[in-house]
Amino acid sequence: MEKRDYYEILGVPRDADDDQIKRAYRKLALKYHPDRNPGDKEAEERFKEAAEAYEVLRDREKRELYDRFGHAGLEGTGFRGFSGFDDIFSSFGDIFEDFFGFGRRSNRRSRPRQGPSLRYDLELTLEEAFSGTEEEIVFHRMDNCTVCDGTGLTPGTQPEICSTCQGRGQVIRSQGFFQISTTCPSCHGQGQIITDPCKKCGGRGKVKVERKVTVKIPAGVDNGSQLRLQGEGEPGENGGPPGDLFVVVHVRDHEFFSRDGDDLICQIPVSFVQAALGDTFQIPVLGNEGEHEITIPKGTQPGDVIRIKGQGMPSLRYGRNRGDLFVRVLVKIPEKLTQQQREILEAFAETEGISFSGKKKKGKNFWKKITI
Repeated sequence: MEKRDYYEILGVPRDADDDQIKRAYRKLALKYHPDRNPGDKEAEERFKEAAEAYEVLRDREKRELYDRFGHAGLEGTGFRGFSGFDDIFSSFGDIFEDFFGFGRRSNRRSRPRQGPSLRYDLELTLEEAFSGTEEEIVFHRMDNCTVCDGTGLTPGTQPEICSTCQGRGQVIRSQGFFQISTTCPSCHGQGQIITDPCKKCGGRGKVKVERKVTVKIPAGVDNGSQLRLQGEGEPGENGGPPGDLFVVVHVRDHEFFSRDGDDLICQIPVSFVQAALGDTFQIPVLGNEGEHEITIPKGTQPGDVIRIKGQGMPSLRYGRNRGDLFVRVLVKIPEKLTQQQREILEAFAETEGISFSGKKKKGKNFWKKITI
């Protein structure tokens, strides 16, 4: 079944801010919460649908990908929605407590979770996008602390069992007719308390590090193209895999060429004489070809476009194929004429029955020249 638009699901405009999105999700989650709609399959689906929409729109990077490419833009991020209620509550447990004062029993403390993915914006010239290149990029990410190996503990020490939840990570609260399991406020769902934190990371288990990687850019990339470097994101939780690094390409404007998909577009100025009589020109092309000769046919009109096959950008989708180059002709009219040029043009005008004697003439009836 085709997925609905996430903004439509939450009932917010596409320019909604974080607070609007959060309020809209709170309203829907409260309305369709499974504990308030026992056995209602439609409410369950609405609850999961709203959670998926909120998960994407609350995340700046996922939201940007969704805005540009729709649901297809999220495929490379590893996001597949939620498999069930436990999956939702394990992700949003703290949020549900903030919203409603209750959550749902979960095994979040021991459940492996993939680490956060990262984004890097890379700017290229059109020439680099044409030929492909390799770039060394430098970025920062959180990595497991090398002193405590990600535990957050001073080496040689052990955490203590949380006395509030007795190691369960959850406490039981009464909410109306329900007994609700919520995240323990003392250990934040971990079931353990670090009493002797690692001095390097302050008990967080992670530190910020600088990372350098070489990225191979394929020929033909365009604005918004994404390259996924698997495992270059931040480390996972409880043995989960690391996230990925998404390199988003931005191609700078070129002084001569503009781009439309795999095609290139340029403009060349010619005189009205060259347009009338025809001429040949050498124009620059990308790659190792240097220049390409094109012929301006006689009688070329302003705005006419000449197509040169196979001189566009390499295609990412179709292997070695290239797009085309479209040359738009701009006919330049001289602003000032010499006496000789004027006499020549007046003589030409006479051959067309147009007189430029310099004397005041009656205006010609343009409409009489039009035949229907």
